[in-house]
Amino acid sequence: MTNTQQVTERRPRPVVAIDGPAGAGKSTVTRRVAERLGYLLVDTGAIYRSVALAAERRHVDWSDETRVGELARSLAADSSIVLEQQRVLLDGDDVSTAIRTQKIGEGASRVSAIPAVRDALLEMQRQAGRAGGVVLEGRDIGTVVFPDAEAKFFLTASVEVRAERRRKELAERGQTVDIETVRREVIERDERDSNRPVAPLKQAPDAVLVDSSGLGIDEVVDAIVERVRRIETELRGAPA
Repeated sequence: MTNTQQVTERRPRPVVAIDGPAGAGKSTVTRRVAERLGYLLVDTGAIYRSVALAAERRHVDWSDETRVGELARSLAADSSIVLEQQRVLLDGDDVSTAIRTQKIGEGASRVSAIPAVRDALLEMQRQAGRAGGVVLEGRDIGTVVFPDAEAKFFLTASVEVRAERRRKELAERGQTVDIETVRREVIERDERDSNRPVAPLKQAPDAVLVDSSGLGIDEVVDAIVERVRRIETELRGAPA
């Protein structure tokens, strides 16, 4: 019996892994997919953003790998980061909005490249989705966190589209940013995320590529939900 078969028997509903670069629309898509399926949503990006925010609040430089790693281990051990359906808590404080700034997003990209941080948070992510019936988004869900996920997607879009989406998102939060600045930051983050030595951003070989450049959110969600429903049917029909 293969490892994949063992996992399938243990999970009557699939783990849905949605990876992709910044600005591809993962947060909105994963939230709607989870709502449509009735699955638990686990925003792994929010976990790394929370570590970055915690470091900033403690005056720990994001480039200080030793101290940031120690902080991540402490946060994980104390269960200081709590993901709820509509909120993210850090040490009991609702940081749902605070972690969504451009600055903290850059910090998340930096701290997520630290091996000690990824090690500290890996089990937290796996524990959240081990039973199945969960949608996880991130950069390495289908390649590292849940390489045996039954439903994998790689959501992307052109740099121009992602930069404009990010600019609008920041504008809605009252942050005025020049489009060229955002475009440059998107490219720099792509480069950093794709070339980091630990768990780089890449499409899993068995992930379905979804390019949302010319698609609406509803079209993307419909396509993902349709495929997951087919996988659910296959799992129900699998022998015990």
